[in-house]
Amino acid sequence: MQTQHKLASLGVALALSFAALPSFAQVMVGGAPMLASKDIIDNAVNSKDHTTLVAAVKAAGLVDTLKGPGPFTVFAPTNSAFAMLPAGTVDTLLKPENKGMLTGVLTYHVVSGKWDAAAISKMIADGKGMASIKTVAGGTLVARSAGGKVTVTDEKGGVATVSIADVYQSNGVIHVVDKVLLPK
Repeated sequence: MQTQHKLASLGVALALSFAALPSFAQVMVGGAPMLASKDIIDNAVNSKDHTTLVAAVKAAGLVDTLKGPGPFTVFAPTNSAFAMLPAGTVDTLLKPENKGMLTGVLTYHVVSGKWDAAAISKMIADGKGMASIKTVAGGTLVARSAGGKVTVTDEKGGVATVSIADVYQSNGVIHVVDKVLLPK
């Protein structure tokens, strides 16, 4: 009887210990929880750090695509990343007559498939320190790892650092980056 009591006590203690542990911690981006049950667009619209990206996706007519089944991997630049572009660049890209150019820039941030940090790290290791990643736009990004950080280099030599990795979505994964990546 004493053994059963000890086992019961142990079971209660374990249950309480696991209850105190966070269940796969909720990732916060731009002050909002990113829910794995929502798609890329439904999560992005809640991030106060991605209002420029959301406006650009809407202007480019890519909302339905990024709400689609995917899976997609998106390197998502923050508002401050867009602010680092030369003055007037974002306003120019958002004009209806520049929709094609805007679409090209945005789809340069999108990769087919669900490439989380573990998969990208494996690609980098397999590539002896770098991995070439084909974008939906047809360009190539080069991922590298240094000092525990993953960077992504565009075809113009611009380097973005992943600040938040593995923001899982129902149709893929987002990696928040600190620079806008530009195709040739």
